[in-house]
Amino acid sequence: MASKLIHLVAHEVPNQLEFSLREAFSLLRPKLVPPLKLTISSAQEYLKLNEAIVYGVLCEPSLAQTSIKYLHAIVNDGYCLFINILSQIVDLLYLKMLESPKRQLIWVASVMIDVSGIGFGGLLVSLLRQVVGGDFSDGNLWLSHKLVDLFMSKWELILDEEPTILSSALYTYLRLLTDHYRLAYTPCLTELKQKEIVFCVRMLREQFHLCLRIGRDLVRLLQELVHIPEFRVIWKDLLLNPDSFKTSGFSDISHIYAMRTSSRYFLLRITPEMETQLRFLLTHVKLGSQKRHQIWFTRKFLYRPERETLISDIVRFICCAHHPSKEVLQSDVIPRWAVIGWLLKLCTKKYVEANVKLALFYDWLFFDEKVDNYMNVEPTMLLLANSLPKYIDVTNSLLEFLFLVVENYDIDRKNIICKGVSSAIRTLVSKGVIASLDILTSCNLLSPLVKEMLQNFMSKVQSGICKEPHPPGNFSSNMTSQTSPSLSNTQIETHNFAGLPACPENAELNTQPISVSNEGQENKFTKFIEKIRESMKFSSKMGQQSVEEILFLLINSGNEENFGDSKFLACELKKELELAGYKFFSPIGNLPTGDDADEEVQSVTASVIRTFIISKHQQIKQMLFCWSRDGCSVGARILSYALRLAYEAQLAGHGENFTNEINYKKLPLLKSHIDGYFAFTSENNTHVKKTVTFTSKVDDILVSKVIDGAFISYRNILLQGWDDSSKEINASPGKLLAADMVSCSLWKKKIFAGLFRSIFTYLPDLSLADEDVIFLLVSQLEDFDLVSIQIDVGLKKYAIFGEDVKKVLQLIRRSLYWKEVHQHKFWALIRSELTVSKFPVEKLLLDCFFSTEFDSKSSATSIGGLLGVCSSCAPTPEIVGAVMLLPNKFADFSAAILSHWTTTNALMFSSSIEDFLNKFEHKNGDARLNWDSVSMNQSALLFLIKYFEAQGVRVNMLEKLAFRNRAVPMDTG
Repeated sequence: MASKLIHLVAHEVPNQLEFSLREAFSLLRPKLVPPLKLTISSAQEYLKLNEAIVYGVLCEPSLAQTSIKYLHAIVNDGYCLFINILSQIVDLLYLKMLESPKRQLIWVASVMIDVSGIGFGGLLVSLLRQVVGGDFSDGNLWLSHKLVDLFMSKWELILDEEPTILSSALYTYLRLLTDHYRLAYTPCLTELKQKEIVFCVRMLREQFHLCLRIGRDLVRLLQELVHIPEFRVIWKDLLLNPDSFKTSGFSDISHIYAMRTSSRYFLLRITPEMETQLRFLLTHVKLGSQKRHQIWFTRKFLYRPERETLISDIVRFICCAHHPSKEVLQSDVIPRWAVIGWLLKLCTKKYVEANVKLALFYDWLFFDEKVDNYMNVEPTMLLLANSLPKYIDVTNSLLEFLFLVVENYDIDRKNIICKGVSSAIRTLVSKGVIASLDILTSCNLLSPLVKEMLQNFMSKVQSGICKEPHPPGNFSSNMTSQTSPSLSNTQIETHNFAGLPACPENAELNTQPISVSNEGQENKFTKFIEKIRESMKFSSKMGQQSVEEILFLLINSGNEENFGDSKFLACELKKELELAGYKFFSPIGNLPTGDDADEEVQSVTASVIRTFIISKHQQIKQMLFCWSRDGCSVGARILSYALRLAYEAQLAGHGENFTNEINYKKLPLLKSHIDGYFAFTSENNTHVKKTVTFTSKVDDILVSKVIDGAFISYRNILLQGWDDSSKEINASPGKLLAADMVSCSLWKKKIFAGLFRSIFTYLPDLSLADEDVIFLLVSQLEDFDLVSIQIDVGLKKYAIFGEDVKKVLQLIRRSLYWKEVHQHKFWALIRSELTVSKFPVEKLLLDCFFSTEFDSKSSATSIGGLLGVCSSCAPTPEIVGAVMLLPNKFADFSAAILSHWTTTNALMFSSSIEDFLNKFEHKNGDARLNWDSVSMNQSALLFLIKYFEAQGVRVNMLEKLAFRNRAVPMDTG
């Protein structure tokens, strides 16, 4: 029978564990239904029964209750075997499991807690390890949500039986909160973040003695959360009021510093699959042969920018949880320090790099040879030493960071930290990791700043300042030092650490894709590729021209389908450019911002983008996909290019009072792009070195063409990339577009309002009524910009929501979970658009109010928004009828709208009421409605009767409906 447990791919080798469970269930299924056999003849039969029950519980929900009762009846080992099988499934099969078995897994874990099954703590740990940091996919967030609910609902049982598991859960959720709060504009995280905060705060306030089991890394995790109000209070109490935790023996934060963190906590943030791959890399892969393993690991586990936060967890695991044997240390297997150097190279964000460095040095700060293992600090020292002299920048950067941390991490306890670092160095020398510290102190290549820092530190050690720390509790009166005993990310960035170069050659730290061998293509382009590095060293302009020669040669080769050539070129171009020191398709936030450095106009990256937009050449498109998969910021850079092109065209008067007599000096990208367009479309476009003078007349049609081409190119790249990979991680095109928009806003303070105008104008298929784009809009724009967009929408320059009722309704439902301020902005935009469009407001009104998700309290802002929309609409028969049919549970809502219309448009209102009642009376109205069962809104009927009576008009139909409503039970929606 087919597996109901995991996804099985055709021709895939069967999984032995899944096969064994499925076979046991198939064989013993008749025994899992009444009448149940309660005697077990052998240990083998008991094993098979447990396997069959596990499979049945997970894959046959209808049998789950019966199977669990049967297990309760026959169990003779305290559920140890059953839970062990579940743990194996989580460790080995979770990523392949179908959705239904995953839901059942959480349920059966809850049951095992209820019966205090032996080993249920291990099962919970296995589940915690499957929640991946930096992963915002629906499945990952669902698991995080379910587990925090489980810990809260089973709090007392877990506390009684397996209290240590609660400290593991605390470690996990403190790390997850750090990632979740960095994605603040994602609405689906709001409820989850609040639950995670409640759990962590409860642990810290009620079970602080358990929290202390984490050791010093508890402080490292908490310091990243001090921007959250609930944790800021806890942080202050840790420093100023330790007695508030009511824990015997805890009187100062320095006591936590002295507690080494157990390696089991570092395993919590590394999935079993990731652990297997890292241990294989560090145990079996020879130095010099690791490149393809590193590329695979990066693509498998660090494929999205958000995943960078995992690097600090990986570094802590390598330093503290993986200590190689003597045999491995003496072999030619890649050492830990080289892998850490490679991981440092992967950091593209300053705060991630700072956190990784802190993870690397953390045990140095509080090292005690009586408590700590020197192997935890060994890889850092070897990285410092082995980067000399060829890669001195690595040593300079790390030492500068270390000494800044020593001085600033905890000013009131600086002596403790100074003593810890000196103790770590002394132990490393005594163990022979390095011969002496002379390797650093005698190095003339150290920067003057680092050399001075090193000398100051050594003088403190020699003078004995580090030997006796001040007694704990002697706090400074300076509130800044009291509330922040850490070098924050902001502080670290202000010291402007130098960017990390490549680490030593034998560490193979680059992560370029594997070259595709293609002799014909190599011979054809080799002479051009070989010129790039030397050209870039001479001048970036010459390097740019060399790349343009290659691209034009490729375009004129007449072959658009040889994707092997594309991969070869993509790999070789990127390699040569990076060897020349040029960061190809670097993130927008890392671009230079000086007036003399306009990366978007004159650079290799700009030339590639411009050539692709103009030519639409398939091989260049494939090259872009290769670079994107290799971690380059391709989508965001192309979008930024298109947005700036549209902005400069607008400055030139495009679409309004356009003239070809423009000061192109102030519009460099538009001029450069149109120059490139004429060069490409001219008869001699194969001669790329020809200078094209901008003399041709530029009309509005041409400008529209080049702007449309730019946005079409971005759309193609985004949608193709989504088809290739993003569907696997539940990332919608709108989510990818929103992420690229955030990136685009980072350079030269691009104004969000301008970005949105272009997005809705040129990419309506990706942005109309898209949840991620709309939420970004309402969360980022100030009121002034929002009003400006409302005016544009009112003038019908572009639309934000479109006319798809289903999409808008889904968006409204999602908005119920947003902050109130964001909901108000959201409804202001809806009102501006719906009142000037052909959108069927009446359908939206009925769908919303008859939805079970709407109620008068939790949906108050949305109801107010609908009130404003209806009041802004003309009283047509359709919308008047919809208001009349709204459920009674929304008291006086209908009457309020009707009252507004009687004041603003009484004549049309009366006519529409008459039309609606005529339809109702003759039962020939909307075919969707069963008129005999329809219940009218009571407040609307009473208002209309009073309104027409006041005018001396009697409407029999209204009285008849009012009478019928009294005879029929009131509709509650």
